[in-house]
Amino acid sequence: MTGFVHDPSPARVVFGPGTIDDLAAEVTRLGRSRVFLVGGRHPAGAADRARAALGSLLAGRFDRAAVHTPVTVTDEALAAFTAAGADCVVAIGGGSQIGLSKALAVRTGADQVVVPTTYSGSECTAVLGELGVDTPGVKTTRTDPAIRPETVVYDTTLVADLPSQVGVPSAVNALAHAVEALWSTDRDPLTEAAALESVRLLTAGLRDGEPDALLRGAWLAGTCLDRAGMALQHKLAHTVGGSLDLPHAPTHAVLLPHVIAHNAAAAPRIAEALGPDPAGTVFDLLVAAGGPTSLAGLGVDEADLDRLAEQAVARPYPNPVPVTRDGVRALLGRAWAGERPGDPVRATLDTLTAQVTASFGGSDERLRTLLAALAATLHGYAREHDLTQDEWQAAIDFLTRTGHLTDERRQEFVLLSDTLGLSSVVDVLTNSRTPDTTSSAVLGPFYTDGPPELDQGTDVSAGKKGTPLWVDVVVTDTGDEPVAGAVVDIWQSDEDGFYDLQLPETEGPVLRGRFRTDDAGRLRFRSILPAAYPIPADGPVGEMLHATGRHPFRAPHLHFLIQAPGHRQLITQLFVAGGEHLDSDTVFGVKEDLVVDFAPRSGPMPDGVEPDGEWRLLEFTFRIARDR
Repeated sequence: MTGFVHDPSPARVVFGPGTIDDLAAEVTRLGRSRVFLVGGRHPAGAADRARAALGSLLAGRFDRAAVHTPVTVTDEALAAFTAAGADCVVAIGGGSQIGLSKALAVRTGADQVVVPTTYSGSECTAVLGELGVDTPGVKTTRTDPAIRPETVVYDTTLVADLPSQVGVPSAVNALAHAVEALWSTDRDPLTEAAALESVRLLTAGLRDGEPDALLRGAWLAGTCLDRAGMALQHKLAHTVGGSLDLPHAPTHAVLLPHVIAHNAAAAPRIAEALGPDPAGTVFDLLVAAGGPTSLAGLGVDEADLDRLAEQAVARPYPNPVPVTRDGVRALLGRAWAGERPGDPVRATLDTLTAQVTASFGGSDERLRTLLAALAATLHGYAREHDLTQDEWQAAIDFLTRTGHLTDERRQEFVLLSDTLGLSSVVDVLTNSRTPDTTSSAVLGPFYTDGPPELDQGTDVSAGKKGTPLWVDVVVTDTGDEPVAGAVVDIWQSDEDGFYDLQLPETEGPVLRGRFRTDDAGRLRFRSILPAAYPIPADGPVGEMLHATGRHPFRAPHLHFLIQAPGHRQLITQLFVAGGEHLDSDTVFGVKEDLVVDFAPRSGPMPDGVEPDGEWRLLEFTFRIARDR
């Protein structure tokens, strides 16, 4: 687009809440004194509010406006207008009322003040579509400066409670105005900018149900339609709606995704406004908002489509993509069936995903739900990132090697879950429902079921070197009552950061065991201070961490798994305050309230043993929840 002509609209726009109350002032401002009110049934008693606002200026009223503005209705209204001696038309309503107002104005020269109660956008244009001007049942349009309303009053309170069956098609009708402006041969830079902003407001308003955004978007869309003219979208809507006496906005809504699909290749700014699949995006918006998606649903007989296609191409009109009878017939066929338009690959993938998710049967409803959701999420991931065959094969190889490396001594799959943060996600989902208890933490890959049962005071280090540690903990319920006989499994790494499972030469379990709390809920044992350590990094998980610039280290910690009859299980870890990697634990397991003092001490330990040098004391109270 190298050149353009911009002819700004002279219409006055008044926008805001309660602006309907200023109607009399707007009429007086035009120098008019006898108002003919075109109204109807509207939410919030809009027509009655308009009548009250006009007061003594009201000279007559007409409430029988009809869709597509039939000339027979216009003739009836014109007679009433003349009989009232009116010099101004105030229209309040949607496209039907505003269309009738325009028809009266162009025939009489009367000024217009219009108050939209939908998102039609007609109020901004100098365009009038009428049914039966030349041929019965055929809608024709014309443009004349005398058709454009002098003043438009947008009152946001009038659309606040608009029923969705009215509001959604009306908003998509407005969207059609903005979209059509983006491929119009008459567009200019200001029109394009307004159209893009209109699309943004209207799509956001449809998603969020925000009437203020929708009304602002509709106003901008109407100004675009006034400046940029019409193409295939409006031609088809007028042809189909006018010929079959269909409601105007729902007809626009059904056709718009399919017209976008037809024209999108020649209108690149459509993708800028609506994304890479603009036709599908609009269709999905309609579905999500509960709008109409098929001509069949509007009552169109499939047998009428051939005739409609021929009518649509009978008179040439500008469009960025050639309009042929066969092309229009195919478009109407898809719109009649309610097919989702857009990329055929996407349609194939949608069908595939639907088939896969529907394939999960069986009596376990939870299993069906989880597998269907997993499949849909994986399909979506592949589609969103345009996954290649080589990338997917690399992922399969990665998972295969992860499985091969997993055995009773090494759980590479748990490491994968941990380092992806998934273990912590499941931990939070499972345990955050008991906020009065000690925080939980991930189980990790080095737990073994059935560790040796040990007496209180046992040294679980079995003579391993390291800073001596005395553990003195209490298990209570959430009411601070001690839990006697609780089974407490503990396990930890040695001074070098290894678990016994990683040391095949180690005889028997070391630095792990099972204890029972005494009558006071207390547990005491001797160990050594746990150290920060790297998770096994010689397998696929280590390769992943290295490739993404992550370190493999865990902050120093001691594991606890606590079970007691009538209570919920607690899996947790206590982290050494001041230890390394507390802020970058590679499995995302650190929680602030689990970072505790392993306090330095000297002299004899509580069991009477006096080590050489410093030892550490861990004191802590675990709170566990009762079963519900």
